[in-house]
Amino acid sequence: TISAEEPRPLKPVAASDRLRVAVVGVHGRGMSHVAGFNGNSGVEIVTICDCDEAVIGNAMKAVEKNRGVAPAYEKDIRRVLDDKSIDIVSFATPNHWHALGAIWAMQAGKDVYVEKPASHNIWEGRKMVETARRHHRICQVGTQSRSTKGMQDAIAHIHGGKIGTVKLAYATCYKRRNSIGKVAGVQEVPKTIDYDLWCGPAPMLALARKSLHYDWHWTWAFGNGDLGNQGVHEMDKARWGLKQAGLPKSVVSVGGRFGYVDDGETANTQLCVFEYADAELLFEVRGLPTISPYPGGLGGTKETNFVGNIWYGDKGIVVCPSYSSGVALDPELQVIAKFGGGGDKEHFDNFVNAVRSRKHTDLHADIEEGHQSAALCHLANISLRLGEQKSLAELKEIAGSKDATAALTRMLDHLKANGVDADKTLCHVGPLLAIDPTTERFIGKNDKANQMLSREYRKGFEIKESV
Repeated sequence: TISAEEPRPLKPVAASDRLRVAVVGVHGRGMSHVAGFNGNSGVEIVTICDCDEAVIGNAMKAVEKNRGVAPAYEKDIRRVLDDKSIDIVSFATPNHWHALGAIWAMQAGKDVYVEKPASHNIWEGRKMVETARRHHRICQVGTQSRSTKGMQDAIAHIHGGKIGTVKLAYATCYKRRNSIGKVAGVQEVPKTIDYDLWCGPAPMLALARKSLHYDWHWTWAFGNGDLGNQGVHEMDKARWGLKQAGLPKSVVSVGGRFGYVDDGETANTQLCVFEYADAELLFEVRGLPTISPYPGGLGGTKETNFVGNIWYGDKGIVVCPSYSSGVALDPELQVIAKFGGGGDKEHFDNFVNAVRSRKHTDLHADIEEGHQSAALCHLANISLRLGEQKSLAELKEIAGSKDATAALTRMLDHLKANGVDADKTLCHVGPLLAIDPTTERFIGKNDKANQMLSREYRKGFEIKESV
């Protein structure tokens, strides 16, 4: 129970004081959290929490090898939060648990490291920020490029005017995503999983896909598609390079799930256009094989993933195809600078240092930044989900933007190269939605869009209006 008394800022934590960590969710990305905290001599992982007891083995062994003693195991996060000896809770759960888990932990007096995207919807992301500030907690989001030297140097190059005035950022997730298959009916949930806990704040839906784990990314109740899975990294970097704080003034998105029929609901091909007052941010997902991956004629002739960013200035461009590397090119596309270095460790270390200093301004990816970047995912998906279905052949332009329309043309060419018939294939064409960045709501008669800014929370797993 949180006291109604105004929480007071905490004093810095001495470097000699060991910080006790609980890692929640260790099937997949959570193992990077285990490695990140195991690699910091000032902390110790004391608890592993996962509602599926079948997936905890590697995490338990890694911690025991590092500490010489096995950590405790808890199935229910609420028991973790009851433990007053735990200083930090680190979340690598599915997206629908990020906000609730982080808010509960901060209300219980814990500092939080939470995976991207920070939230499953925009309203709860703002509640995370409010909770962190109200309770004076440190909350870092796992967009680790913010801590790599290579990306910091690339952004400094852009901000230093080395490629001139930059008004366009192009972020991509060109990464093959195969079909997740199509099941004939309801699947049995493994007996090792507490499915009530797994669903948490989301509706407790019957399992209607082959794999409960990971493929939740492609269902709306639990995931946010590749925008929330990979795209949030790239949009976060794009927004950082453009120096944009706050939400854009408008959004529009088109796309669909092409090339196969399966149990996935989210788009595997999607173009998103965000308009700021003085800049444009484009983001594109391609889940089918891609040839010539770099937008704007920089590509090759073989199938290649390109998960990264390009910033276009009037004196050159910066291309970053990873979390920590990149090059600057002059107008003739000659390399003028290279950037590289860094990884996950720096992001976890930055978080631990901020926990000790008690200054959220020391964080490289404070929850405010994480919220704003996650909001881009949600804004674009809202436009897409509200869209009309039209044939791909009808798509001629988007957002009245030259650069966005050129991207749309490339997207259509990409689908054609993968055997998608533009005349026979329907696409979701979202409406252009105007946004009030101050209220973080849609402007005008957009009741359906505004309803999608939040969700209905299941009883016992609610996020409250008041933090």
